[in-house]
Amino acid sequence: MRIRTDDEVYRVDAVWLGPPKATFPWRARYVAWLIGIPIFLVVLTVQRWAGISFGFFSTAWAFVITIVITRFITAKISHERPLGAVAAMWARELGAPRERTTGTGGAVSASRVRVRAERPLPKHKRRKRRARQQHSYKGKGSAGDGLLKGPTHHGAQGTPRARRSRSNAPAGR
Repeated sequence: MRIRTDDEVYRVDAVWLGPPKATFPWRARYVAWLIGIPIFLVVLTVQRWAGISFGFFSTAWAFVITIVITRFITAKISHERPLGAVAAMWARELGAPRERTTGTGGAVSASRVRVRAERPLPKHKRRKRRARQQHSYKGKGSAGDGLLKGPTHHGAQGTPRARRSRSNAPAGR
């Protein structure tokens, strides 16, 4: 025994073929007419706002654009998903809260990165300069008379940190 469903009833579209004895050469559902006419008026209004004058070609392009937009919208509409449900879904999608893509802080920040005004020297030149500065300023003033022993090139950085000494043990042990 075969059980028949009622799908055939819903496959029949509510189609308006045109006025009696003068039917259109195309099939358009009532929903397509309901959507297409306002879209055509909106497209014409946008053309006027854009400065396109009213004429044959501008109206023909408006008609083509209306057909494309209407076909796109009516492809999403069926008897199982009516226009009201699609419109409500679209409105909810636009109004839904979104995930924030910008960071609001975290564990790492660039606010504490120190920046020097002068360019750093290579290691071998730093050693030579430090040796020259210590050699040339020996004996000029003392700690008690308020004079510095040598120029400070540290700026807002403060005093440099002491270097770590490396052990002679091979790496990886």
